[in-house]
Formats: sequence, C-alpha cells, structure tokens
Amino acid sequence: MSSRSVAVVAFDGISPFHLSVPSLVLDHDPGDDLVARDGDDWRLVVCTTTPGTLTTSAGFGIVVEHGLEALETADVVIVPWWGDPSAPAPALVVDAIRRAHAGGATIVGLCLGVFVLAEAGVLDGRRATTHWRWADAFRRRFPAVELDATALYVDEGSVLTGAGASAGIDTCLHLLAEHAGRSVANGVARRIVAAPHRPGGQAQFVEQPLLLDPTDDAVGRACAWATAHLAEPLTIDVLAGVAHLSRSSLTRAFRARTGSSVSTWIARQRVALVRDLLEATDCPVETVATTAGFGNAAVMREHFTREVGVSPGRYREAFRTG
Repeated sequence: MSSRSVAVVAFDGISPFHLSVPSLVLDHDPGDDLVARDGDDWRLVVCTTTPGTLTTSAGFGIVVEHGLEALETADVVIVPWWGDPSAPAPALVVDAIRRAHAGGATIVGLCLGVFVLAEAGVLDGRRATTHWRWADAFRRRFPAVELDATALYVDEGSVLTGAGASAGIDTCLHLLAEHAGRSVANGVARRIVAAPHRPGGQAQFVEQPLLLDPTDDAVGRACAWATAHLAEPLTIDVLAGVAHLSRSSLTRAFRARTGSSVSTWIARQRVALVRDLLEATDCPVETVATTAGFGNAAVMREHFTREVGVSPGRYREAFRTG
C-alpha cells in the first residue's frame, strides 16, 4: 500500500463541492470499516496563497490554515477549481505548481482547475481534458495542449486532468486505484455510492447541437428543412434542391457555415433526436431508429455510440425522464 501527502489548492470564492471531492475520495476516515486501507495513508491538507478565511460560492466562509508551502512536500497537488477561465491564476500558485511538478509531485487538475495547470505549463505537449462547455476557450488560450473534451479524465502519468464536477470523483478514484489498488478504490466507491468506473465520456452530457436560424441564408433554410424531415433520406442533392444551390455550392457553403460536412451534420442531428426520444419516450429502439432516419437499430447504435460514447440502452438508463 502507500503513504502519500496531498495538497489541495483553494481560492477565494471556491465551490464547496469541488473542494470537497478530493477529501471525499482520498482522505482516510479511520472509523470507516467499509474500506480496508491497511497501510494506505493519504494525508490531505487544504492550502491557499494567504491562510485565513476564504469565501465560497455557496455564501459561507471556510478557514484555510496552510499556505502554498504545503506544495513543497506534497506527493500529490490537486487544483479542484478555478473561478474564471479567462483570467490568469495568481502567479504564486502558478510558480508553486511548476516547482512541485519539477520536484516529482503528481499534479491533478479538476474541471476549470485544469486551466491553472495549463497556465503553469505542465500540460504543454500532453493530452488533457476539462469541462466541455469551456473546451473552445481552453483551446484558444492553450494551443500547446492536446485537449480531449470527450474524456471524463486523462492520465498522463505525472499529470492528471478531470472534466466537470462529478468527473472529479472519477479522476480521484482513478488516482486512488493507481496508487492504492483497485480494491481500495472500489471500496471507497461503494462507501460514497459512486460507480468505480463510469462508461462513456463527456459527450453524453453535452448539450444538444444548436440549429441554424432558417432565415439567415440558404444553408440555414436547408438545415431547418432537414431537421423537420430526419426520417426521410437526406442526400446532398436533396438539400441542394431545398437551398436552390448546386451540389458543389451547397457543400462549400455548408462547411463554411457549420464547420462540418453535410453528412456529418445530418448524423449529429439524428443522434440529437435519438437522445430526445430515449429521454422522453418508451419507444422501442427500432422505432427510435426509424423515426430518426437511421433505418434500423444496428446503424443507430453504431452512430450513437461513436458520437455519445455510450450505447443507446445505457443512455436511456441514465437519462430517462419519465
């Protein structure tokens, strides 16, 4: 087993949930008889730039007793949150993370905390993930990082990154499994009533694609028509006729307008309709496939799993609303 010190970096205005995740998973409760962790000792401290009382996003304060010197001796440094992905993190934090990484510590960024890691440069040339909603902003700020916005977490050895709030639990469970063993991580997962490993990635949680305004231009009109006729065969020639454009003109205009090919855009709209039907109805999968224009359940399942990261059945189990 292992003995490791963990420093969790907190900021003023921090989300209490994000701050609590590392402690929930990694901090060992000696009175916990549900998890056998003999010899597995994770000593966790919360630290900040200036020790004292910090505000939280929930409106109450917390007292943080440790300064950033805690990073100097930590085996693991976790940045669970950052409030503004467009704003730079404090230079003291960025420098402390760089030194900790250079000294051999494992650095973990969760949700928007990944922005702080990227600013410190420890993600350059590496794969990483963050919350899907801020993926474009991340790519603009940190082009040297290979962002995978579909992943729940990414393990690059000395640096780990996790996506949105609950994905912090996935990331910390993975970290625990790597250092203390799968049986310990599974025991913690049972205690906190969480899945030891969730299937799929962030794609299943991403909001549905936005439709184009049909009054904008020929492409917008074609897209609006297509979304109303997804059950029908939708070829480039059909949409070119709706748009009153040639096949080649539509292809060029469509990519310029949507950043996608016609066939890819149609498939994503069909997947979006499948998601709606799986969430809101009890229709058999064959009916869902036909309604969305996939023809049969096998073709639908292939497209859906590739786009969303989980099977239609698993998605319905997780998101069925009625």
